[in-house]
Amino acid sequence: MKSNSKLENYQAKQDLISSRAVRSKKDNRVFLAVAAGAVALAFAGQLAYFSFGPGGQEADLAETSDQVETPADATDVDPTGVPDLALAEGRVWNGSLNLNGEELTFDLAGDLAPQAVANFVSLTKNGFYEDVSCHRLVTSGIYVLQCGDPSGDGTGGPGYNWGPIENAPEADLYTEGVLAMARRGGDDSSMGSQFFIVYQDSTIPSDAVGGYTIFGSITGGLDAVEAIAEAGTIDGSSDASPLDEVLISSVSVE
Repeated sequence: MKSNSKLENYQAKQDLISSRAVRSKKDNRVFLAVAAGAVALAFAGQLAYFSFGPGGQEADLAETSDQVETPADATDVDPTGVPDLALAEGRVWNGSLNLNGEELTFDLAGDLAPQAVANFVSLTKNGFYEDVSCHRLVTSGIYVLQCGDPSGDGTGGPGYNWGPIENAPEADLYTEGVLAMARRGGDDSSMGSQFFIVYQDSTIPSDAVGGYTIFGSITGGLDAVEAIAEAGTIDGSSDASPLDEVLISSVSVE
């Protein structure tokens, strides 16, 4: 299964798992729990979406709640698996992201959102995002392409969650080109690997815990995302998977 393979590869690099068998069983339990939650959410209806923004509907389960298992001798590793925010170095990072052969360049605000940037840099340097899809496109009300889920259905993540929210905008306005973290509605500590690209100015209402962490911005190539949006979704609705599969083939930061 693509999701399990991606998670296992990442966690092996981090030396945070002592047994793939143990991890597999745990993933199965998480999958069953998420599936049950998804059924319940389906009855909540479409109105919940605009309360949760990119943390709603499928992405209300944007990141899994299971924790990375840490080997007993890994005393220098955060037991939650969350990258040290010091990795952001309090500076602006430059990077590029390849979507279906089209390059997007971006800046990351390590000074304004240190935990989010540390997380993105760590995952990128460990190859987590390679061949991961952008599974969700919204073309009405708000205008976002959501990426970074190894399961490809809005339920996956790196095996850990983190918070709180950093650098949320005033007046809930997310301007064109913004990079922001997805999370569950009403949970400011549910961020993981999923993020969204805003391809047109969008007002995304805050919920009870606040807005969404802005950790960077696209500096070039946004027209590639606009072309994906122009093609529409797989079922013709305003909120679904893109019509054509969108894959991140590579990401780099420096």
